[in-house]
Parts: sequence; structure tokens; C-alpha cells
Amino acid sequence: MREHDIYYNEIELYAVEWIRNLQATGLLGRGTVDERPVQEVRPDDIAKYRRAHFFAGIGGWELALQLAGWPEHWPVWTGSCPCQPFSQAGKRKGVEDERHLWPFWHRLIKGYIQEYGQEHGLPVLFGEQVDSPDGRIWLAGVRSDLETLGYEVGAADLCAAGVNSPQIRQRLWWVAYPQCNVHSYSRMGDTLKPGLEGLTWDERNGYKSRRLEAHEDGPAPQTGSWDNFRWVYCLDGKARRIEPGIAPLAYGIPSRVGQIRAYGNAIVPQLAAEFIMAAMEVIEERLGKQK
Repeated sequence: MREHDIYYNEIELYAVEWIRNLQATGLLGRGTVDERPVQEVRPDDIAKYRRAHFFAGIGGWELALQLAGWPEHWPVWTGSCPCQPFSQAGKRKGVEDERHLWPFWHRLIKGYIQEYGQEHGLPVLFGEQVDSPDGRIWLAGVRSDLETLGYEVGAADLCAAGVNSPQIRQRLWWVAYPQCNVHSYSRMGDTLKPGLEGLTWDERNGYKSRRLEAHEDGPAPQTGSWDNFRWVYCLDGKARRIEPGIAPLAYGIPSRVGQIRAYGNAIVPQLAAEFIMAAMEVIEERLGKQK
């Protein structure tokens, strides 16, 4: 994938540097990292990119696309709009909160469709939002806005524990697929399963599966992304798993606030990859019916 194929938009400077460090080590695809607020981004800023990640955080959506085997030439945008206005833990100002940024991303999507949709085709859109009553109301508005633009929208309520992550992290995951130009995808020459048929999750993504397997003495030991951990005992009397080398984010830890924001806004890429692969199956089915 060429450098200009990926666009990252993120305003938190700590997360921006995190993305650049991951790019430098080859863990994330190289591309442009735009530090401007989404309010200042215009359609022509995105026109040359096949992949665009808004509210990019530390690049979790790009990793998820890689894990899912998303074809390089298929246009896709992702965006995890800030959840603070709709979180039960926040002030619950909802659409009155200045961090309610969906209207600006919606305006960008609409402008891109009007200016470049005919030439480049409409991107598939992925996003997630906090699972709360307010989050569901937010998602209903997003669905309405995108259906007006010619998208079909699907969503699922999933938790990180579903892929054996040691946390709940319940989220509303959504995908928007452009109904009006399915032919533009079929012309690109890629299928939605580029050589992945018959391969296990392990072989596709390079890490061990945590699926339970039958064993004469009971379930086989589980292995996977969260196997390497250590226990931290907290003041509430509970023990929690953390990755070795990660310091508790106590006062005095360097870049503590930046780390808290980065961790708090991050998605679980393994769960996002599962959702993306499910969406790919649906889109492939739609393409099959069009042929």
C-alpha cells in the first residue's frame, strides 16, 4: 500500500506521536497524520486516500482492517466519534456537548459524496459508540443521516470479552454500506476474501486463537493476545490483569494524562476485526446478488 493510501485524523498530540511511532516500527500502515480538528477538514483533503481514519486514537481501526483482511483497494472510512457526551459516566449533555462531533463528520461525508462520489465511489463506513441509552439515541440519528445519503446501516452491541479480552468494554459497533454504487466495488477487481478461504483465524492474523478445544482432561489451556499478563491488586480488593511493562497510571507517571486519554479512547482491534469480517460477508453477499 502506498504512503498516500492512508489518512489519520487525530487532535490529541500524545496519540498522534503514538501513531507515528507505530508507523515507524511497521505496526501500522504509513500515511498522513493530520492534527487538525475534524471541523477544519474538507473533502478535497481526503480525495486521494483509499483509507481514512477519523478520531483515529492510536490507530486501532487500521490494525483491525489489517487483521480482517480488508482489500487494499476498497475505499473505507472509520470513525469512533467522542463518547463523552453520551457516556453514563459523563455529564450527559448529549448533542449539546461541544464534543458531539458527528455533525461535522457527517458534513464531511456528505461533501465528499457530492464532490467525489461519482469519480471515486462511496467508501464503506465503520464506527463505534458507547453502549448507553444516549449512545443508542445517537446511533439512531447517525443511521437516519446515512440512510438519507444512500447507505444501508447495520449495527451490533458487542463487548471486548467476546474475543476473550479481560474487560467488558461494551460498545455499539456500526457499518454503513453504500447501496447506490455497488458496481463501483465490483469493478475494482478485488474480492472481499483475498485468499483467506480455508485459513484459520490463527493463520490469517498471526496470533494464536483463544477458542476452547475439546480435551480429555477438560478445556485445553487458552492462548491468545492477552496471555502475557501480570496481576495488579487494587484498593477495591479485586485483582486485574495488565500487560507486563505497563505502569499503573498513578500521579507522577510521565505522560499520565496522555496515556489515560489514549487508553480510554482506544478500541479493541480484535473485536473490531470480527465485526469487519462479518460486514465483509454481508457485502460479498450483496455483490453476489448484483452479478
